[in-house]
Amino acid sequence: MKLLFERSVAGRKQTLFPELDVPEVKYDEALLRREAPRLPQMAEVDLGRHYTELAKQTHGVNDGFYPLGSCTMKYNPRVNEQVAALPGFTDIHPLQPTATVQGCLRAMRELEGMLQEICGMDAMTLQPAAGAHGEYTGLLLIRAHHLAHGDTARTKIIVPDSAHGTNPASAVMAGFTVVAVPSNAEGGVDLDALRAAVGPDTAGLMLTNPNTLGLFDPNIVEICQIVHEAGGLCYYDGANLNAVMGHARPGDMGFDCVHVNLHKTFSTPHGGGGPGSGPVGCKAFLAPYLPGPQVVEGEDGTLAFAYSDQSVGKVRSFYGNFLVAVRALAYILTLGREGIPEASTGAVLNANYLAHRLAEVGYTLPYGERCMHEFVIDCGPLKAETGASAMDVAKRLLDFGIHPPTMYFPLIVHEALMVEPTETESRETLDEFVDMMARIFAEAHEDGERLHGAPFDCPIGRPDEVTAARKPHLRYEFE
Repeated sequence: MKLLFERSVAGRKQTLFPELDVPEVKYDEALLRREAPRLPQMAEVDLGRHYTELAKQTHGVNDGFYPLGSCTMKYNPRVNEQVAALPGFTDIHPLQPTATVQGCLRAMRELEGMLQEICGMDAMTLQPAAGAHGEYTGLLLIRAHHLAHGDTARTKIIVPDSAHGTNPASAVMAGFTVVAVPSNAEGGVDLDALRAAVGPDTAGLMLTNPNTLGLFDPNIVEICQIVHEAGGLCYYDGANLNAVMGHARPGDMGFDCVHVNLHKTFSTPHGGGGPGSGPVGCKAFLAPYLPGPQVVEGEDGTLAFAYSDQSVGKVRSFYGNFLVAVRALAYILTLGREGIPEASTGAVLNANYLAHRLAEVGYTLPYGERCMHEFVIDCGPLKAETGASAMDVAKRLLDFGIHPPTMYFPLIVHEALMVEPTETESRETLDEFVDMMARIFAEAHEDGERLHGAPFDCPIGRPDEVTAARKPHLRYEFE
């Protein structure tokens, strides 16, 4: 489709503007443009059609299946959007007196308490704006704890090779050195490698559980014990909490702090860059270091903001993405104690059903058919037999109106497709996906080279991704 600039015709415009309802301001001539900005000139009908066409070419959970592994792209009930849009939540200002926003503070405090219960933690902050931001915040807590106790030699963070890619990045940003430990044959942490890695310089461990292979590590308690015995702390990447909420708590496993992705597990539209929220919970001994301000309740029941003298300081302006927190609160209240574990059960059931069906079709599952909320397909054998890669399978899925699974992640499976169906998809949808994957599997064996050209029926075909990455063309060139 054409860009707005390509559709522009000189002299065309839309002139119906509302009457000015604020005082007109005269700016100093030195502040004004010397020539008009080069904006598209279009009629209203052309502009409307342009954006309608763009909307048709987007894909989200309201359009079809979105099995993006590790990202939990699930349908979120509209009621949570309606709650977050209530004037009492939207028509406020973060600097107004706390006496005038007691309901909003109560919502924050209630959500913190519920997340503490779900995660097995003693304190919580809603301030971090996303998952990686939560990782960084949790690591700041670990760093502050060691420094407060004079453990300046503890400079290393242990990260398994199956971790989310943001884990090592967050550790470096927090001032640590990263030590990688390999996975064992079952896809969990290699305990011998972990024992060899810990020592007096160990600040802590970052662990995603279930990990990015969709596996719950059966040695999770022993892993925490090994790190604790070495004097380190344990950080739980809660990005995959959708698989265990209501059934298992990071705090009960031995972890000292955790972040939660509200935009993955607790009902915020996920995609397009945001908004996100990555609340961080911790055990009581780390609570003094949490970012301020914290919502506290006085003896008379009045809520206010308070700062700890030992706080690591703010990690975001004001109090985090508040309306994301409201959505999460509405989601948890709607599901209740019975619904939270039911949701995670559904996610695990759907993933195992889909993994089993795809294995029947012929796809290789490197770590077996038993998983948690997601699983990894290894397209390596398919590529060896037919020449069709994981990229080819993913691109071909676009022709069926399906968003592809995550490609080439985790890195320990070289031709990986990571699939996460979530709890909100029906059996009929999963069966349709299996039929599509079966057709692609057959096509690969009939003519694997042909799939190198997929997708065949989309507005944009197979782009030259290497050139696009190395020589991006990011602005329109006027003639």
